[in-house]
Amino acid sequence: MRKLIILAIIGLCAQLVDGSLGMAYGVTSTSLLLLFGIAPAVASASVHLAEVVTTAASGVSHIRFGNVDKGVVKKLIVPGSIGAFIGAIFLGSIPGDIIKPYISVFLLGLGCFVIFRFLFKRKPVKQVNQGNVQKKFFIPLGFLAGFFDATGGGGWGPIATPVLLSRNDMETRKVIGSVDTSEFAIAVSSTIGFLISIGWSEINYVWVFALMLGGIIAAPIAAWLVKIIPSNLLGVLVGGMIILTNVRTLMLTFHISTSTMVVVYSILIGLWFFGVIYVIRNLKKYKVQY
Repeated sequence: MRKLIILAIIGLCAQLVDGSLGMAYGVTSTSLLLLFGIAPAVASASVHLAEVVTTAASGVSHIRFGNVDKGVVKKLIVPGSIGAFIGAIFLGSIPGDIIKPYISVFLLGLGCFVIFRFLFKRKPVKQVNQGNVQKKFFIPLGFLAGFFDATGGGGWGPIATPVLLSRNDMETRKVIGSVDTSEFAIAVSSTIGFLISIGWSEINYVWVFALMLGGIIAAPIAAWLVKIIPSNLLGVLVGGMIILTNVRTLMLTFHISTSTMVVVYSILIGLWFFGVIYVIRNLKKYKVQY
């Protein structure tokens, strides 16, 4: 019973992070599951299955709070679903861990750009007509994000969110809400692909249910936070999460010592903290209305 409660708390924490920052459900929940001694393969499979329900709850919550651009969701889900399905089918033969560092370098650069843009921005981004954005922009973005989500154990939010944030034509909250809402289709496609390729015989469905329960509870809370938090602050929070997540991937890839990792994390978290304080002070100073 204690383990089930812990798993439910893990699901709740992971969904709070993902639902409010637009990424990291897979990274957060899988990392915490591994911390409690659950085998990597079982942890990954459990998280993907749980995401089918948690992403649905998250999507409904974001829609109710007005955080979703339905046009963006429609353009992302088809290429994203195809990429996720293909990634899940070929997971056994494609070395996702080898590809991860290269993607992490790209995302690290995007994370720095996102923080820089929102750190010194004094006016909120105004929503524009997404119909002006050509579909060819969303096709490769959706496909690659879906593919790496399935093969790397996470990637839909970490790839789609910063790329969309790097543009100047979407509100931060609608980027987060649209990415989270479209992730339901990606989770379903990944699950179907895994069922076909490797099966789910080792999955403990009680664990999955506990993760789902925590995620369902957290989904509306996270969507509400996105609704009320200023876009500047959200952008800096998201950028910091992107940087921390991908620095971790790179340090693990190059087998950096634990003591060095602690120093790097301390410096990055400190800078992130001061960035957040700087944005909050600017919001008060210029009395930006959101």
